[in-house]
Amino acid sequence: MDSPKTYLPTFCTCYVAYVIQAVVNNLAPLLFVTFVSEYGLQLTQISLLIAFHFGVQLLTDLAAVRFVDRIGYRASALLSHGLAAAGLLGLGILPDLLPDPFSGILLAVFLYATGGGLIEVIVSPMVEACPTRRKAAAMSLLHSFYSWGQLAAVGLSTLYFAVAGLAAWRMLTLLWAVLPLLNGMAFLFVRIASPAPEASGAGEVRRLFGNRYFYLFLLLILCAGAAELTVCQWASAFLETGLGIPKATGDLLGVCLFSVFMGLSRVLYGLFSERLPLRNFLILSGILCVVSYLMLSLSANPYVVCGGCALCGFSVGIMWPGTYSMAARHLSGGTAMFAMLALSGDLGCVLGPALAGFVADAAGGRLSVGILVGLIFPLFLAVGYFLPALRGEKKTVPDPDAIQKSAAE
Repeated sequence: MDSPKTYLPTFCTCYVAYVIQAVVNNLAPLLFVTFVSEYGLQLTQISLLIAFHFGVQLLTDLAAVRFVDRIGYRASALLSHGLAAAGLLGLGILPDLLPDPFSGILLAVFLYATGGGLIEVIVSPMVEACPTRRKAAAMSLLHSFYSWGQLAAVGLSTLYFAVAGLAAWRMLTLLWAVLPLLNGMAFLFVRIASPAPEASGAGEVRRLFGNRYFYLFLLLILCAGAAELTVCQWASAFLETGLGIPKATGDLLGVCLFSVFMGLSRVLYGLFSERLPLRNFLILSGILCVVSYLMLSLSANPYVVCGGCALCGFSVGIMWPGTYSMAARHLSGGTAMFAMLALSGDLGCVLGPALAGFVADAAGGRLSVGILVGLIFPLFLAVGYFLPALRGEKKTVPDPDAIQKSAAE
């Protein structure tokens, strides 16, 4: 039997994979203004890029159910990293290479969004299958690296622009492409722990949809994605337009503060998971998230609003990885379960900000009203995890020695 320490390189490559997913999700938005000025894109085309990016990820989540178990996790990891690297390379090359710059950007987005979506589907079950007793802690730490990757994408890119200038943005995309290339090579050598056979296969989808608890987890992770992205997407604009805070200050006190505390909550839970029951922590997180939404939507004090951003980031941090861990305990799911959860979570990432924006527009541009309506998502999370049905487990977490592992595929 392999020791859990044997899988330490596997954990490390999976953690870096989530940093890569954060990079592909957050790099292009830093260049939207540049795309408008250099290529003459319209704001409607920029909006289309955002919708196209998340749409491709949704389709990738759905398609992954059918092919990941067939080609194996190692091949899927190599494919996802290759696509991410190709998309980042293409972002700096294709707009100038193709006759229509927008088509070049769309093609690049398609490539790295497919890679990022596939990373999201495969990395969580890979970590879940590794032989460790602290499953929830490992999942929480895994997802914390998305937060650190988000900070790295914004912070390092901003530092690069300060040194090299915004005109050198093409070289930045090439530099970021090195990360998935190197991490993809690492996946050639690390051990891969495969999910149990009964948790794999196309028939698993039918079994999952025959379980009423699966629908509850789909709703919970949809609300987790909506609760997180509603504030993350609108914080900067709300601080700038609603409270008159300068954009640079708003980004620092809004988005960055949100990301720091989101990552911090995941790290803290990972360190103290044995003392903190996951379900109780999720209920508390839902309540704190409701409080943060009230702080954001009802206060006109910039300090209170910035504190709401920090509290929201801390409260939503454990929601997504915690829902993954709870679902794995109750449903015995493998690739299919994680893919469908990722699909529902990504749908929440689209619906939450969209609902807040629609309501704000109907309220005369008052983002505070849109955020207040978004309160329904954390409220449902708090109530949902309080349900007696989630007190126990449909199955116990398997002993590490009982997990069937495969060192090579």
